[in-house]
Amino acid sequence: MNEGKSTQKAAQKSAGFTADEKAAMKERAAELKAEARASKNKEAGENAVLAAIAEMAEPERSLATRLHALIKTSAPALSPKTWYGMPAYANQEGKVICFYQSAQKFNTRYATLGFQHDANLDDGAMWPTAFALKELTAPVEEKIAALVQKAVGE
Repeated sequence: MNEGKSTQKAAQKSAGFTADEKAAMKERAAELKAEARASKNKEAGENAVLAAIAEMAEPERSLATRLHALIKTSAPALSPKTWYGMPAYANQEGKVICFYQSAQKFNTRYATLGFQHDANLDDGAMWPTAFALKELTAPVEEKIAALVQKAVGE
């Protein structure tokens, strides 16, 4: 009898995914379907990223807009696309190299610029793969440009 009660308590503790997490998974599923239909069309990816940015509230919209321009300038070989409903940038193989995660959408303290495992950022035994973003100053933009260029091997 105790076994059944402990299983029931464990099930009650595990509430599952939040509504935001479920929405992000649905967005990702729709993105995968769109990718399967599209032939890696850079223009469609650009439009999807701009639409995702347009849905953001200020000040994140301005931050994401500037970051988008910075990444496109720093690494023109990357293709913009959405990833879990957020702006992302993929290499020629379609693998996401870096992405922007909105603080507002996921109700977190700060926005994030993240890098996936295909980014060439390896540096010894440990290195950062995500960075908190509060504002884009000239020194921060320089650092981001250098990271993005290193991530794509330029």
